[in-house]
Amino acid sequence: MLARIKPLGEGVMIALDALRANKVRAALTILGIAIGVFVVVIISAAIHGINTGIAAEFERAGPTTFFVNRFPITFEACDGSDDTCLWRNNPPFTIAESEAIRDLPSVHTLTVRTGVGASVKYKDRQLSSTGVNAYTAGWLVVDGGDIKRGRDFTATEDKSGARVVIINDKMAERLFGESEPLGKTIMIREQPFEVIGIYEAGGSFMGEGTSPRAIVSLTSGRRYLNANTDWADLTVKPRGDDRDAVIDDVTAVLRSMRSLRPGQPNDFAVITQDKLFETWGRMTGMFFLVMFVLSAVGLIVGGVGVVAIMMISVTERTREIGVRKAMGATRRVILWQFLVEATTLTAIGAVTGLLFGWMISAIVRSATPMEMSVPPGAIVAALLASCLTGVMFGMVPASQAAKLDPVEALRYE
Repeated sequence: MLARIKPLGEGVMIALDALRANKVRAALTILGIAIGVFVVVIISAAIHGINTGIAAEFERAGPTTFFVNRFPITFEACDGSDDTCLWRNNPPFTIAESEAIRDLPSVHTLTVRTGVGASVKYKDRQLSSTGVNAYTAGWLVVDGGDIKRGRDFTATEDKSGARVVIINDKMAERLFGESEPLGKTIMIREQPFEVIGIYEAGGSFMGEGTSPRAIVSLTSGRRYLNANTDWADLTVKPRGDDRDAVIDDVTAVLRSMRSLRPGQPNDFAVITQDKLFETWGRMTGMFFLVMFVLSAVGLIVGGVGVVAIMMISVTERTREIGVRKAMGATRRVILWQFLVEATTLTAIGAVTGLLFGWMISAIVRSATPMEMSVPPGAIVAALLASCLTGVMFGMVPASQAAKLDPVEALRYE
């Protein structure tokens, strides 16, 4: 065991000496490897954090909750024509349709949501282009957030279009500072709304918790803020565990109310959590492709640096190689030594990239709701990729060193 560890230690020490002797070339090598590893770590941490947020939101909403949208989630090409964009002709949902779905015995909760951008003002403080969501009553059941202080609007207030609003903690901080927002009146699109609650988002994976946001009832949003229900979507929470049966019930109601004949396709989209995860998986696949390309470029740059440094090292230590061979060192021993040196260089770059990636992930996690964290698999993949790069690009100079004739090497000046 000691006979194997000793050459490994010697190779590491020689690699560190090469770093000190060739600082610029070594720095470029480490930088290339570090960039490649950094990209892997950051993208993996971001995807891991977003996946965690998605899973948490779906867990709060309930595993059987599904969504009914006017438009499907699709990656298909759309050139603007009706032939390739059939979904563009889908009609918007009506209040009558949402009420019919809500009245189904198999439906526990139905929430209608739409949104609008609006300026929000309190005294001399104003926020422009702030997101305002308009919901029907009961939206908290499927949203996953919580009312920190105050209360939610009631079904009666929703139907009557009461001018009440719930703001998130970010908006409360921007508009009111240290003062108490509850009971105060703010202006949304120059319309007065009384603040009745302070809302805390449920760790939104799309980052809604990081920006000021207001929530009003759907009726008041349509009546006073011109919220367009043409873009409204429905969230359905089944009463039991048989989600597919409830989907069939909702589909049957909508097809009947829209007079769709058998054989005609649905002019709406039912989107389950499985479908959302599938879509997100396709998106993350593209992210991973970009990550692979960028990291490969960094590793290649670092690999070229490894070749340059190791070739110089072989040339400078030709007599040393000759002496070692004359004393009985085999080709395998020489090859091993130089591969250890090359792998040490790339490992230093990998550790540097991992440290910077971990630091950035920690900063993002502390400053935003995104639970950005470096998965263990990314660490293992980064270290393996760096070691493989050291072996691949270090093989040529290591082989050259191993093949040197000891007599010729001893004569080298």
